[in-house]
Amino acid sequence: MNPLLQRVSIDPNVCFGKPCIRGTRIWVSLILDFLASGTSTEEILAEYPQLTEEDVRAAIAYGAEMSRERYVDIPAEATV
Repeated sequence: MNPLLQRVSIDPNVCFGKPCIRGTRIWVSLILDFLASGTSTEEILAEYPQLTEEDVRAAIAYGAEMSRERYVDIPAEATV
């Protein structure tokens, strides 16, 4: 297991059980959404000073791990 995943916490009593960075109420999905929209790690860290670069990398590692376990249907592009 990736040691970065130890930075992620899932607690049914915190944020409805959504994966968060340990010790915070910052959802892993929020960090991934920021990254997907083009927000840099430096911008995320400036907005959320309680996070570290390792926390952002942990969110990416968690997303990678989840993609190995679940599939998302993405419509194929129509070819002409």
